Amino acid sequence: MRMGEMVRRTGVSERLLRYYEEQGLLSPTRLPSGYRVYCEQDVDTVRRVRMLLTAGLATDTIARVLPCVREEGERLVPVCSDLVARLRRERERITRAIDDLQASRSMLDSVIDAPTAAVNSR
Repeated sequence: MRMGEMVRRTGVSERLLRYYEEQGLLSPTRLPSGYRVYCEQDVDTVRRVRMLLTAGLATDTIARVLPCVREEGERLVPVCSDLVARLRRERERITRAIDDLQASRSMLDSVIDAPTAAVNSR
């Protein structure tokens, strides 16, 4: 299928499909004219990429994870022995980022909730 059909089937823009290709996530064949041609498996790959992006993984991580997952219904399951450990590290990274964001929010809350008398007395 050509780019337009791929966009319709996946809901992903042409720009994103080209980006996924640049990142090594998709490898469509090329016609002599240069047009990209996608196969049915590419539709599945885009769906998996979108799921992993939603999970908070970066595209470079997704490139390493994609060959090690398969779909079972609506979820991805690991098929490589080291994938679970790699995903646990990613989960820890995300947890640290959440903790940092919560600390930042608390700090902002303390500033926002500080007495406004000093501001009003000026």
